[in-house]
Amino acid sequence: MESSLKPAGNLHNDPSAPGENEYPSGFPQSICDDVPQQKYLCSNCNNVLNEARQTLCGHRYCLACVSWLVSNNNNLVCKMCKEEDPSSESETSILTSDNLFSDAAINKEILELKVHCANQGCSWRSILKDFEEHQGQCEYALIPCNIGCGHMVLRKALACHLEKACPNNMSVCPACCHSMRPIELQTHSCHSLGEEKADKKQRKGKSNPLPGSKGKEYCVFSEVGCTFKGTTEKLRVHENSSHVGHLQLLLRAATTTSSDLQASPLTAPAPGKENRAMDEQLPHLRDTLSGLRLHWDMGLSKGEGELEMEGGDGRNSSAAHSLRDDDQVTILLDLGRQIDTLQQRVQISENIISVLNREVEKTQLSMKAVERENQSNQEMIYHLEIKVTEQEHRMARKDLVISSMKQSLSAHQEVSYDGTFIWRLSDLSTKMKEAVSSHGNRPNLYSPAFYTARYGFKVCMRLYLNGDGVGKGTHISLFFVIMKGEYDLLLSWPFKHKVTFFLLDQNHKEHVIDAFRPDLTSSSFQRPVSDMNVASGCPLFFPLGKLHSPKHAYLKDDTIFIKCVVDTSS
Repeated sequence: MESSLKPAGNLHNDPSAPGENEYPSGFPQSICDDVPQQKYLCSNCNNVLNEARQTLCGHRYCLACVSWLVSNNNNLVCKMCKEEDPSSESETSILTSDNLFSDAAINKEILELKVHCANQGCSWRSILKDFEEHQGQCEYALIPCNIGCGHMVLRKALACHLEKACPNNMSVCPACCHSMRPIELQTHSCHSLGEEKADKKQRKGKSNPLPGSKGKEYCVFSEVGCTFKGTTEKLRVHENSSHVGHLQLLLRAATTTSSDLQASPLTAPAPGKENRAMDEQLPHLRDTLSGLRLHWDMGLSKGEGELEMEGGDGRNSSAAHSLRDDDQVTILLDLGRQIDTLQQRVQISENIISVLNREVEKTQLSMKAVERENQSNQEMIYHLEIKVTEQEHRMARKDLVISSMKQSLSAHQEVSYDGTFIWRLSDLSTKMKEAVSSHGNRPNLYSPAFYTARYGFKVCMRLYLNGDGVGKGTHISLFFVIMKGEYDLLLSWPFKHKVTFFLLDQNHKEHVIDAFRPDLTSSSFQRPVSDMNVASGCPLFFPLGKLHSPKHAYLKDDTIFIKCVVDTSS
């Protein structure tokens, strides 16, 4: 992964330590949003620890730092130990590979440090865990040109550099042989090949030295391997007499170029009309090469014989031969120029494809990072949903506890400890209807419990609004119930105190009073063995017909009050 950050240098200037670029040590402190704590810094390079290793003496080093120190020094004492106490040396202070171990806890803390990109113009911010991945794709990172021109360019400007400014990415015009950049070649225009050839012949005629000149020139086929060099006259004789050799050199060069083209990725995908034209021309060029090879095989045996027969009619045969060779040379030259053009376009396309591949890789890395983050968010949402569900269940349980506590508190607030209790029954008409429609199920109501004394008997009242037993349907039946209490072991049994019931007249005129004394032989007044004893009392407590009497206010606002008094003095 590429990074625009240089490895940090050595803070202590130890001659045994590596140079600035010999190893990748810690992360520079300048990328941290906050000043890092001392425990996060390497004891050697003083940068933020990269793959922290802790020594037996308790100090921490980057993995690269301590590995270099241990491999290049024998019995090296920990630098921090030297600084703290130069005179003390112990086995725990000596740096060896056996005295080092990975500090997983500090590495985890370091990877969560908040950092930012050090490249100018980049606004990226995250945690150190993602820093190196970002550096490998940062648009503002300086990277070397990928075709070796030596320039450092911003990653986002690499494609523009290759197209417009890279000195190594030059193309040659097949017509005028001028070297220029790809963007210049697209708009470049020059004379046609025929005009250029005529111009060259005209310039050659003007510039050729006079016959007999001693100046030496190279053969025009030197570019394809001919080594002849001589005066103008000798050069003309050489060219007229070496058609076969020159044609062989040209065919060899064309064959080599064709092989290279077939081996190279000519069909590599690249945008633009030029690449489609190039793909259309390649089959035609291969067919031309095949035809030239066949022509060469058929005419090679004739060529040498015709050259030997240049006697009486040598001038005519030489002229004909020269015309045929000139046509083949022209075809091969045109073919070579087309192949050169295609090679240049292929090279340009490969450079562009290389840049596009980098962009694709960068996009894929970004997508993977987004997918990882999305997966992490989904897992976090799942865990949060589980926690919310757990909290809802806890809240439901707490609501039940609170409701139970409210009921208990309400009951405690109504408890009486002096043997006197007033029972308030509201919404009596509804309760009466329920009692009448019970169909023999003997619906009854229990009053809250109360006590005859602070540590006395626990008792309550039991009420039948539609009567019970002999009073069913005609009277309200009211009974006294002894309940199992907390202090029964301390009390005297059987229960023998007088019990008095009151139906209170809410106009304070005439209360209904009924009383009874316990039957000491009845099980209703013995010590309870279950939650409550059998009820005992007044089945004919009050006639139902008098409940709505206009002279009295036993029932008022659909509410009655029943009072019970236990005489503990008797």
